[in-house]
Amino acid sequence: MDYKRRKRLALLILLVGMPAYVIFAVTVMSNIDRFPKWVELPTYIILGLAWALPFRWVFLGIGKEDPDKE
Repeated sequence: MDYKRRKRLALLILLVGMPAYVIFAVTVMSNIDRFPKWVELPTYIILGLAWALPFRWVFLGIGKEDPDKE
């Protein structure tokens, strides 16, 4: 996948996918009976990292200069 397409995909993931995932995670956590605070915090940390792992390849190198540019 070329740089420009990865950059657009990363922007789409951050602007649409991440807020949708946050709403999903909070909804799931609120529908489950209340956990103790010491369980809730690690759960939110794990959920916060879980969305990024599948998209790691998209975000690698996005902040650098376009390698395809001549």
